[in-house]
Amino acid sequence: MELSSFVERLRSGAPPKFPSDANSLDFARNLDSQDKLSHLRDEFILPTKKSLKKKSLDGSIPNGHAQNGSVNGTNGHTNGQDDDQQCIYFVGNSLGAQPKAVREHLNAQLETWASVGVNGHFSAMGNSPLPAWQDLAEDCAIRSADIVGASPHEIVIMNTLTANLHLLMASFYKPNEKRHKVILEWKPFPSDHYAIESQVVWHGLDPEKSMVKIEPNEDHIITTDLILSTIDQHADDTALLLLPGIQYYSGQLFDIPRITAYAQAKGIVVGWDLAHAAGNVELKLHDWNVDFACWCTYKYINAGPGSIAGAYVHERHGKVEMNAESGKASYRPRLMGWYGGDKSVRFNMDNNFIPTAGAGGFQLSNPSAIDLASLSGALSVFNKTTMHDLRSKALVLTAYSEYLLDQILSESNDSELFRIITPATLFSAELN
Repeated sequence: MELSSFVERLRSGAPPKFPSDANSLDFARNLDSQDKLSHLRDEFILPTKKSLKKKSLDGSIPNGHAQNGSVNGTNGHTNGQDDDQQCIYFVGNSLGAQPKAVREHLNAQLETWASVGVNGHFSAMGNSPLPAWQDLAEDCAIRSADIVGASPHEIVIMNTLTANLHLLMASFYKPNEKRHKVILEWKPFPSDHYAIESQVVWHGLDPEKSMVKIEPNEDHIITTDLILSTIDQHADDTALLLLPGIQYYSGQLFDIPRITAYAQAKGIVVGWDLAHAAGNVELKLHDWNVDFACWCTYKYINAGPGSIAGAYVHERHGKVEMNAESGKASYRPRLMGWYGGDKSVRFNMDNNFIPTAGAGGFQLSNPSAIDLASLSGALSVFNKTTMHDLRSKALVLTAYSEYLLDQILSESNDSELFRIITPATLFSAELN
């Protein structure tokens, strides 16, 4: 099968068609031989059979190389019972595997700190993959641009996902007597529900009246038509629509551009939680005119457990206009902190807040250079490819996985063996 034409078929929305020999090792090897991203596997450290048995640290890391087994040519796995055989890592939707570059970037940060101390804030060291600490968050934003489809100044790297949701809702959720409702899905990740509910209560409102939850159909799917219908039903009194780019339970990919445009046409502010979408699917947040979005970086972006998160604010909301006469800045109201101040005046210490133009103006505090170094290492792998190419590979992998699982069901007498609930035409790199 010719891989590029198959990718084009999947991108067009047509159903996949596999040849009769698709359920074979030879067919899988043929696909592997056409994979132009296969070399990126070597950028990661994957757990091995041996390392998964670890009970205490011994200073070693899994090397992933065959010692006694022979390489079979499929994804670099080895035959035999070799303890150094890499595991099959199917939990990237929970925690991404460790990029080799993360260790290099962390070591560079630690050496800089040890060598020059506080001067690391402003001094870029030779032979280091990192800029000065003060510029590190901005550098990570620049390298995140392709991942979320936005201009670098619309991206800010800070905090964690739920903290960023709160910060952005503080600016974008402005309920009044007419508009007070938040439209959300029926079963968001609990932290999202808590954040929305607490914001509603913070404004003195009743969650039972101000939170509109969209229920899925009997197939666990929240269709686009159902979302648009819900928007119509509550258009006059809804202040905010906040949905996930991908539903974490079903793996459903939402039609972000269509839903965003429809809600905004009704006067509703639109935000997206991209925890399971960033680094997974192609996003074009700026072109889709999304008001704001947040994402974590420990899943598909592979920056490590609890790693620093990202946020997006469309450039129309990040404008800063100066009054020449008063010296005061005019900008969108938000919760403020010193690190959101423009670099040129950040250290004036005069209590006259002039925010950085763009998403950077929503920062509060100095971000952790350790966290940023880890993210920088992870992003260095993304910068060796594009989200377009990653998405193309994911389409093939997910479609092929679904085909193989369907083959298992068709060959089994047990119809209840398992059930795929991710919609066939709305999937990402996650199949549930």
